[in-house]
Amino acid sequence: MSQRNTEIKKPDYTVPSMSEVRATKPNGFRVASSFSGCGGSSLGYKMAGFKVVWANEFVPAAQDTYRENHPDTFLNCEDIRKISAEQFFNEAKVQKGELDIFDGSPPCASFSLAGKREEHWGKVKKYSDVQQRTDDLFYEFARLLEEIQPKVFVGENVSGLIKGTAKGYFKEIMARLKSCGYNVKCKVLNAQWLGVPQSRQRTIFIGTRKDLNKPPVHPRPLPYYYSIRDALPHVKRVTGRTGPGFIRVDSEVEHPINTIIAQDSARFEAEVDLSRYALGKEWDRLKVGERSEKYYQFRKPDPERPMDTVQACHGSSPGTATSCVHPFEKRKFRIAEVKRLCSFPDDFILTGNYAQQWERMGRAVPPFMMRAIAEVIYHRILK
Repeated sequence: MSQRNTEIKKPDYTVPSMSEVRATKPNGFRVASSFSGCGGSSLGYKMAGFKVVWANEFVPAAQDTYRENHPDTFLNCEDIRKISAEQFFNEAKVQKGELDIFDGSPPCASFSLAGKREEHWGKVKKYSDVQQRTDDLFYEFARLLEEIQPKVFVGENVSGLIKGTAKGYFKEIMARLKSCGYNVKCKVLNAQWLGVPQSRQRTIFIGTRKDLNKPPVHPRPLPYYYSIRDALPHVKRVTGRTGPGFIRVDSEVEHPINTIIAQDSARFEAEVDLSRYALGKEWDRLKVGERSEKYYQFRKPDPERPMDTVQACHGSSPGTATSCVHPFEKRKFRIAEVKRLCSFPDDFILTGNYAQQWERMGRAVPPFMMRAIAEVIYHRILK
């Protein structure tokens, strides 16, 4: 553990329940969210007291989850390319220039450092459960931004957008956002320094409308991070079998971890078990904290550190090479555990099968990360 983390007394890691989020005192400001996914950003804004009046999501499976958790938000399910400003104003019940924050997380697969990203630029390809081109969606976000003219905008993407050959896209996007009438600042933030027990780097654009005469601001990093053990206090080095939905917390007794195992059941056991795959043998060989030289991205995590990035593809099969495995049990993390590691409430409803639920978490902006961004915008710009 780093010296920085041991010298600072940090509060316990707690995630509010959905009812507690709904009971958050409103701050009087409104947000519209594009490319909303399952609603990670929306949840972060609500945790900070904002009202999310409108959301847009194109992927049906993500729409299902969003509806379950954000029933009070108008959900537009069209391709953003088809949405006009007039339609937005009618659905969000705002006029041009009235909206406080316009948020968007355009799909980022085309800019990810994983795989041969340049080969997909300008092409329609599989994205989640749909087929679409993804490298042009930031420009659709900018089109609506220019027409809606919110006071502030927040744009999110992978850190790969500012690296290597994607830098050309980054420069074009910055120029386009500024041309919409905004002062724009961009930073790469890591969720682990914003209260999320996961190392997750994201490029965050923040823009303020020029007539506000206020510079864009990003949140400052916390002086501590949360570890896997902080998020999952039941994680212990033990011997013996753990039954479905139970965690062995001592040598004698197994206890259910209340709501954290509520959505885990025996039907997920086959999907989290590594023992039948080659990765299971590699897991046996690795020490805690050690990375595999044989399998790409496979590492047995250190419970005293934040989790490595939870990626959308890591839930597709038990054999997928991933660092998102348990440090002391030969299995991948269960969905309830992944929610904790992504700062989602235990009672946040995820629809679909194991792979689809994992994908929702892997594509989402961690709520605590967006809460930190929303709070600094509220205090330093809007308030």
